[in-house]
Amino acid sequence: MDNTRVGVDLAKRLIQVCIYTNQKVHSNIEMTSDDFLLWLFQQKPTTIIFEACSGSNYWKQKAIEAGHVALLISAQLVSTVRQNQKTDKNDALAIIQASQLADIGFINGKTHKQQQLQTMMKLRDLAIKHQTALKNQLIGLLAEFNIHSYSRNGGIKSAVASLLEDAENGFTCECRAVIRVAYDHLVAQGEVVAQYDKYSQCSIDQHKDCKRLLNLEGVGPINAINLYIALGCGDIGLFKKGKDASACIGLTPKQYSSGGVIKLGAIGSRVKHGKLRSQLIVGAMAVVSHLDKRVPKTKKECWLKGLIERKGKKCAAVALANKTVRTAFAMITQGTEYKVELLTA
Repeated sequence: MDNTRVGVDLAKRLIQVCIYTNQKVHSNIEMTSDDFLLWLFQQKPTTIIFEACSGSNYWKQKAIEAGHVALLISAQLVSTVRQNQKTDKNDALAIIQASQLADIGFINGKTHKQQQLQTMMKLRDLAIKHQTALKNQLIGLLAEFNIHSYSRNGGIKSAVASLLEDAENGFTCECRAVIRVAYDHLVAQGEVVAQYDKYSQCSIDQHKDCKRLLNLEGVGPINAINLYIALGCGDIGLFKKGKDASACIGLTPKQYSSGGVIKLGAIGSRVKHGKLRSQLIVGAMAVVSHLDKRVPKTKKECWLKGLIERKGKKCAAVALANKTVRTAFAMITQGTEYKVELLTA
């Protein structure tokens, strides 16, 4: 491995490749995707830095396959370091300059399997958003006619059925037809989500790491898959410790320190994996609420029970989610099973 660094600015059609060696730019040229792929396998092993974007995971995998050290760097950091106008050449050079900063934090890549699971989860999330939006729209529009839906009375299904069955409510045939189409679309969206859940469960059965994660408290199929995706473990994972993964997901308190005085604040509202954090905390809250009504049976439950009494349910749920991420990281990286320590009689 030599001291050469290659900065790659990816685009749809052309790829800008800047080769930097001996503290100066050796070349900074454009390549097509096919030419760049050929270049990767012909080039001696070196360090290649990609700006994180659509397609960067694919090229990182190809670079690793060709024997290179491949890294992903934040596009925001690159834009901060870039000194001149925004061009492909300047971006490629800025990628190298940004990678040479002290204590730089590179972005985790994803394996091909993780990318596939991510695709499934993204499509499921989109289907749920469409389903929720359509349901809320129907509820709001019907409320304009003083037609309200209540869960105890059958919900939106009952409200739409009553509207369509009442021939004397003044609704035209066209309006009835449109409402019927919208409701059928809502039902179809529910079936789409059910299909996604079915295939998600099948994927868990095929991934032993995801299947092991189901043994953790508050972790269901969706949380197991999203944890596996977010942790970025394996050959291209960059988390060195479980606490780093937990901090990335946003489950550790922010630190405000000065003059040797350390102050810990809230866990923060803006994080990269906000949805995953929310899902983990919801799962942890279910465990906390259930444990609050019974006697603990394991050492972990004793710890959690004491935390509930000292800090309350919400803090306990966040602490449990934090511990879940760290445990999941250890399980995936070490290939171990989750073992529950029961209390001795």
